[in-house]
Amino acid sequence: MELRQLRYFMEVAEREHMTEAAEVLHVAQSAVSLQITKLEAELGVSLFERTGRNLKLTPIGQIFLTHTKSAIKAIDHAKEKVDEYLDPKHGTIKIGYPTSLASHLLPTVISAFRHKSPNVSFHMRQGSYSRLIEAIKIGDINIAFLGPVPTKDPDINTNILFRENISALVPANHPLSDKKSLFLSDLRNEDFVLFPKGYILQKIAVDACKQAGFVPNITSEGEDMDAIKGLVSAGIGVSLLPDSTFSGAAPNLTVKIPIDSPQVTRSVGIITPKHRDLAPSEKVFYQFTKEFFSVLEQYQ
Repeated sequence: MELRQLRYFMEVAEREHMTEAAEVLHVAQSAVSLQITKLEAELGVSLFERTGRNLKLTPIGQIFLTHTKSAIKAIDHAKEKVDEYLDPKHGTIKIGYPTSLASHLLPTVISAFRHKSPNVSFHMRQGSYSRLIEAIKIGDINIAFLGPVPTKDPDINTNILFRENISALVPANHPLSDKKSLFLSDLRNEDFVLFPKGYILQKIAVDACKQAGFVPNITSEGEDMDAIKGLVSAGIGVSLLPDSTFSGAAPNLTVKIPIDSPQVTRSVGIITPKHRDLAPSEKVFYQFTKEFFSVLEQYQ
């Protein structure tokens, strides 16, 4: 069984026509027909039913197609990795990220990296905190940005890039909007707009409020930063958000206020699999990111 035969088979199965498949493959129709015949002879089954000039997969042909697609996909992926080892500057990097890092951190570091390595491409995957950790473990991705960085997980490596404060976000007409800073307990009687239960940023906010002596009254929820900021700007409630999500300024009709006590922070960093090696281009990006934030920290 040859790789060429499998590719011919997949194309014929897609076109359901030998001549059309041959045109797409840029080979003679007789060559395609011969390879399909050889494949069927080797397998000992008919993969196609001939109905006039058209072809239709037999039931066993359908099964064989499913497994052939998986095999070809794995082979193509393996070849990509070999090519990447030969030339890391032309690889594809799959990166996972949460919504809280999408607006500023991720574009900043990727833009800087692409300036240095313009031929590396990216495949980006947004996900929740727990799903990104799981994706690293099962091998869907090899690099994910997270905040906070998980600790004591035996299956992942972690690298903290920086730590940041979490501040209060209040409507511009809020009684506390002119404050330079506040105690978190000042918000005990407020309605809160937070991420839904199960999101790590909701847990951080709720834990901080409990530390300040109260349980927050969560009246509205949003699944992304823009939704939460929009609800706050509409006067629906207040929120607690990481400083990096403001990109230097609070949204219109809102005010960001630092929290004096308790100090609410989170770590931000990269996680990678502990029991799997990074591809060459991934290693280059990983090292670049660590150095990038190390330089930024020196100028903070």
